[in-house]
Amino acid sequence: MIQEELIGDLKLKWKRIQQAMQKIEADGCLLTVDVNLYYTTGRIYSGYFYIPAEGTPWFFVKRPNGLSGNNVVYIRKPEQITETFAKQGLKMPGKLLLEADELTYNDFVRLQSVFNPKETGNATTLMRTLRMIKTPREISQFRISAQNHVATYAEIPECFHPGMTDLELQYEIEKRMRKNGSIGLFRAFGANMDIFMGSILAGENAEVPSPFDFALGGAGMDASCPLGANGTVLKEGTAIMVDMAGNYTPYMTDMTRVFSVGKLTDLAYRAHQVALTIQNKIESNAKPGTACADLYNAAMEIVEKEGLSPYFMGTKQQAKFIGHGIGIQINELPVLTPRSKEELAPNMVFALEPKFVIPGVGAVGIENSFLVTDTGIEKLTRCNEEIIELS
Repeated sequence: MIQEELIGDLKLKWKRIQQAMQKIEADGCLLTVDVNLYYTTGRIYSGYFYIPAEGTPWFFVKRPNGLSGNNVVYIRKPEQITETFAKQGLKMPGKLLLEADELTYNDFVRLQSVFNPKETGNATTLMRTLRMIKTPREISQFRISAQNHVATYAEIPECFHPGMTDLELQYEIEKRMRKNGSIGLFRAFGANMDIFMGSILAGENAEVPSPFDFALGGAGMDASCPLGANGTVLKEGTAIMVDMAGNYTPYMTDMTRVFSVGKLTDLAYRAHQVALTIQNKIESNAKPGTACADLYNAAMEIVEKEGLSPYFMGTKQQAKFIGHGIGIQINELPVLTPRSKEELAPNMVFALEPKFVIPGVGAVGIENSFLVTDTGIEKLTRCNEEIIELS
């Protein structure tokens, strides 16, 4: 049954890709990036996936040995792809789509030379756009991740003991993540996005800006990975923001919760409640056809009305988004920014994360994963949203 479900899911994705290719008059699409291989084949291998605008796909494999099936061909180099085309009487693509935003320059030039198309298009843009709309099987994978994500977060109070650092707390959470089924690998799109299993921000470290394109920063353990926990001691009056990965299936949920050591300042609690107000406002109003830019602007209206703009999405460096699509990668489309051109559509899955940084205290706010339904949005990550005091 699982295998039949996977095959049906893949065929649905292939149909969507081919329909999109036909709209832009592309003849073939060649994929080799790991997330796109998984999306189109159900596994990651070294090699290529080729899908024509019409007809059946081909699987060109370098490693591992032992894969078999219809149209599976083992190769050592990409030049053998066109040799297979000639042997099978397949038409060479006049317009070929390659993952232009993700391939190295040398690989891109080599593949162009191998196929020698009249025109080359960008498969990265096509695939990221198609991956916005999730299939029924993908949605079921999100639900499993959400369930295990919530189960791990419920264990966080057990991880704490007085006098520990943010790193020590993160180690304990990571252990429970793995025991609850976390895959461990945290996939993100783009350069400068390396992160290990998630982020914890405590106290003043929440103000430290990062070069990474995440909502908040943190100094990290080393200048080679400047993000997240840095060894801050979890002392009285410290807010601890936990934003650990929900990768319990290949489809990641995203969730943030805030904990405290003792009591926080009145400003911190007020800002946290404003974050919940923003979430509730968006949860009530978002539906298919809602512009992503409108969701960002609705959040900013509340922030400005409450006089909390200096703290919203950072202090020394403020993120200009309040949410983002999620999937095989943690930062998929759409993005909730003031300049976004996208609108919500059924079966999108996105994370909403209104957050504030309070100097001397730490970060507060909320993040949850939502599924866009035919009539609104459904929260997938359901657990306590108030600031939880640790003891």
